[in-house]
Amino acid sequence: MRFPFALSAKIAGHILKHKLLGTEKFALVLQLEPLHACNLACTGCGRIREYSTNLKEQVPLEKCLAVAQECDAPMVSICGGEPLLYNRIEELVAGLLKQGRIVYICTNGLLMRRKLTDYLASIYEPALDSLVARLVDEKLLPERDAEAVRKGERRVGTVIRPTKWLYWNLHLDGLEATHDAVVERPGVFRESIRAIKMAKILGFQVATNTTVYRQTNPKEIEDMFKFLSWLGVDGHTISPGYDYDAAKRDIMARLGRKPEEFFLTREMTHEKFANILDWGKRFVIYGTPVYQEFLAGKRELRCSAWAIPTYNIMGWKAPCYLITDAHYASYQEMLDKVDWDRYGRVSGKALDARCENCMVHCGFDPSGALGTDYRPGDHLKNFKYNFGPTPPRFERGHEIIAFNGAATKTLVSEESKK
Repeated sequence: MRFPFALSAKIAGHILKHKLLGTEKFALVLQLEPLHACNLACTGCGRIREYSTNLKEQVPLEKCLAVAQECDAPMVSICGGEPLLYNRIEELVAGLLKQGRIVYICTNGLLMRRKLTDYLASIYEPALDSLVARLVDEKLLPERDAEAVRKGERRVGTVIRPTKWLYWNLHLDGLEATHDAVVERPGVFRESIRAIKMAKILGFQVATNTTVYRQTNPKEIEDMFKFLSWLGVDGHTISPGYDYDAAKRDIMARLGRKPEEFFLTREMTHEKFANILDWGKRFVIYGTPVYQEFLAGKRELRCSAWAIPTYNIMGWKAPCYLITDAHYASYQEMLDKVDWDRYGRVSGKALDARCENCMVHCGFDPSGALGTDYRPGDHLKNFKYNFGPTPPRFERGHEIIAFNGAATKTLVSEESKK
């Protein structure tokens, strides 16, 4: 199957339940931002500027768990900010899993190997020394950390453990040169790849999320999918870069750049995603084929931002993850008070000027899943896609020029000499 049966069945059951109950609007994914502090300042991300006066604040653990119960989305994406900076991240993950949620930890990867090492330390016994030696040999675990694991010095309380309900979700906007340029720091891509390799060796599920910008070469995105398939990554989310207000202000004030030099128009999105339906057949792309048709310009969809709501230190953010007109105390209050008919596009016309170029995953993929713009055959198309066979692993990923002009096999050879 393309996606694990248990996960697909949980989400499908949630949708079916609300359809039978006649619920007009309900949550599919909660985007939970327990903090907005981050160890990167990525081009195109306006979060730090938008919440600049609240960067030291964190949503209490009990509140995080309560809002997940409140909207009852089957999936929770822990984002931010960098969620691994949250001081109770392990307890948050454990609490959400205890509630029966599917959990995605959306991270830039810089702190991920520390958390993986904590898990390794929690399960270590002498019989696992060959595993530790492998991680050291592959340059994924520093020898000093390996020795601390062997001596029991890295043992902590609650750790993040592998389960079929948990995914590490790494931000990757391209191969090394492109990704490091977008995150504005060299070395981040290589660290993310090390984290992916270590996570897979330790038995975790790993996904990636990618934003496509004006400078993005679609061929590079395809090469990235090939490379990640070869590494054993379980799936990918991809979305167009959109010029929402906070991102525009950040790129102008911090970098002195014009937003139109970086973000996509709708027409450009259609061009960049011309091959998305083919990618969906060859790689595990998270997103309905209906949404993929929308990205390719083959159909229109209404925005369903209420299905992927965002909660952060200010409350329930509305109307969506990217536009902030208000924050509400409860999910139901947000549903009741927001005039949802003021946003999105209808018949090719933007109802709000800020929605003109928006085609992002969090607004429109749920529309494809929920059938808000249903065409005959859509549900069957989604069913076949979700429950169909997993695309085969790309076998020649080592030939991809992933590391600034060096094929992977060359890089591995060079690093083994260090």
